[in-house]
Amino acid sequence: MNANKIITLKDVTGNTFSPEYVTGVNPLPGTDQYANISENKKQILTYSFKNGKQTGVMFDVNNTQGEKIKDFDGYILSPDSKYLLIQTDTRKIYRRSFTAVYYIYNVATRKLEKLSDGGPQQIPTWSPDGQQIAFVRDNNIFLVKLLYGNAESQITKDGKFNEIINGVPDWVNEEEFSTNKSLCFTADSKMLCWVKYDESRVKQYPLELYKGEAPSLDRNSVYPSIYSYKYPKAGEDNSIVSVWSYNISSHKTNKLQVPLNPDGYIPRIKPTTEAEKIIVFTMNRHQDELNLYSVNPRTTTSQLLIKEKTDKYVKEEAMEDIIIGKNSIIFPSDRDGYMHLYQYSMNGSLLRKIGNGNYDITSVYGFDESSGDVYYQAAALNPHDRQIYVSKKNGKIERLTDAAGYNSAIFSGDYKYFLNTWGNYNTPYVFTIRNNDGRIISTPVTNSGLKEKIKEYGFTPREEFSFTTSEGVKLDGWMVKPANFDKSKKYPVIMFQYSGPGSQQVLNSWSAGSMGNGGAFDQYLAQQGFIIVCVDGRGTGGRGSDFEKCTYLKIGELESKDQVETALWLGKQEYVDKNKIGIWGWSFGGFNTLMSMSEGTPVFAAGVAVAPPTNWHFYDTIYTERYMRTPKENAQGYATNPIERANNLHGALLICHGLADDNVHPQNTIEYSEALVQVDKDFKENFYTNRNHGISGGNTRTHLLRQITNWFTEHLK
Repeated sequence: MNANKIITLKDVTGNTFSPEYVTGVNPLPGTDQYANISENKKQILTYSFKNGKQTGVMFDVNNTQGEKIKDFDGYILSPDSKYLLIQTDTRKIYRRSFTAVYYIYNVATRKLEKLSDGGPQQIPTWSPDGQQIAFVRDNNIFLVKLLYGNAESQITKDGKFNEIINGVPDWVNEEEFSTNKSLCFTADSKMLCWVKYDESRVKQYPLELYKGEAPSLDRNSVYPSIYSYKYPKAGEDNSIVSVWSYNISSHKTNKLQVPLNPDGYIPRIKPTTEAEKIIVFTMNRHQDELNLYSVNPRTTTSQLLIKEKTDKYVKEEAMEDIIIGKNSIIFPSDRDGYMHLYQYSMNGSLLRKIGNGNYDITSVYGFDESSGDVYYQAAALNPHDRQIYVSKKNGKIERLTDAAGYNSAIFSGDYKYFLNTWGNYNTPYVFTIRNNDGRIISTPVTNSGLKEKIKEYGFTPREEFSFTTSEGVKLDGWMVKPANFDKSKKYPVIMFQYSGPGSQQVLNSWSAGSMGNGGAFDQYLAQQGFIIVCVDGRGTGGRGSDFEKCTYLKIGELESKDQVETALWLGKQEYVDKNKIGIWGWSFGGFNTLMSMSEGTPVFAAGVAVAPPTNWHFYDTIYTERYMRTPKENAQGYATNPIERANNLHGALLICHGLADDNVHPQNTIEYSEALVQVDKDFKENFYTNRNHGISGGNTRTHLLRQITNWFTEHLK
């Protein structure tokens, strides 16, 4: 008899299986100290990396002069560590953007005063000398000078909602280039530089908002309201971008002369340590060319430093990991077939390559210019493993972590120590402090309590497996079997996948699994008698650029084939009921669920698509065109979609979508459901009031997971 505790959906969506974390570690530049917000959000404390002990109190809401606040959400340290910007009353806009009310805090005098009385702010940014703060309000840039009694001046005046944005990206640049800031000071603190987005030609998408609950929007209690914002869909007009500088003493504004096609992108603007130089990243619309320009904000002239050209696309993650140092630039590139690092001088000459072999460098953690050491994470042991490495100036590479699984790191400001997070498929996170040769100094968090808890609840191990498809492609996966598994029985199977370009679900990490927290939802389904399977098909990451980019211009075709091949392989296993295989996924995983169920091979008895794109015409320019080019250039690729395949749908289908999804619009599900109606296909759909792409809030997530569970129970049992 199984004496394990029963997992409930409230356990899955609540904190029952939440691991303990070391969170909010903010290394203090050039030191072995880090700052952290206290659990009650009332203090900022400093700690030693070396021994993990508290070394001081940087800020305390109960010990300030001047303004008083009850608690806070975050902070930004000035470059000289003499001041803090304290973040309160945070209001989310999109995935990365938010407004907040900030306060300036003087560490020495404990004086707390409002940054501005004119309303909430976005992206407050310190000048290098710590004496000025630039921020954005209502699409315009403002400047506050500490030496002049926090005098506030307005730098731009043309900002207007849904027309002109200064200093912060529009929706699509924020979402697809992973940034919420397009503004920087020069090294001498005398000039301010920013990207301007003219989105006046971009078409709007309207989202209808209702009263709803948790939270309740009372203004919509009788009539709904419309939130309409600029969202460029594939092939449509983007914002026109330009770069500007402002001379703080002369008040002169100049447009910088950066070479760019009218439909090009400026994904980043970065400061350097030279007053006459900022770095501007540009990309063409196809995103197969990334340029780094050195731009002089005074003369407005630019010089090309690095040009990255590829025959398919430059990965967005590579851009995110670029480090602009004092004397050199660390530049990730998959130009040799795998993501490696290239060190360039500040005048653009290549100095060395870092990483050499058939593996991807997956994260860059830091560059210690005093020693020449570069710290990074790589999938060097195998595509599903992550270790931490250092590449020395002489080219010697050392591995700093020892346990197989998933390792990540945060290095101290002086690069003498790092916080290592490690876990694997079956082990919750263990946090260790190590010195920079990898030796463990302390273990602040072991999650031993959670390890005991998952035993009590009977979590079964994730088992790895591989197989080769009929097309000769080796695919890797993991499997969760019910407790008391009996291989003489035939079990129903639920396949979970995401399948998006460069993603990985088959990763030897505690975060693997459909809904995080050690795959608690997978374990819940296993307790209901299902086998849960996940396979990363072609197009996913960790296996080099050929495997990842082979889906170029035909998104969905190979990804769905590989899920069908997985179901066919599973059907041949003696313990699987081949007539009771289901598939589900969220976002791209929802798209690929629909593609797989309508691929033409009737292997899936049931499926659930959550927030699925159903036609790439409906999705945004930057993401879609990166992999598909425009609809005009690639009509055949765009025609390969769930709507066009509606007549081929096989299996019982449930679709779920949030009605306020600003990312994958409800339009996708609405148009797809109409296509199914017209070809006379039965299906069920659930809409979630006022919910965005994450479909959460109040009881929403629990309800959603119960619908998924009930659907598979009804159709696979």
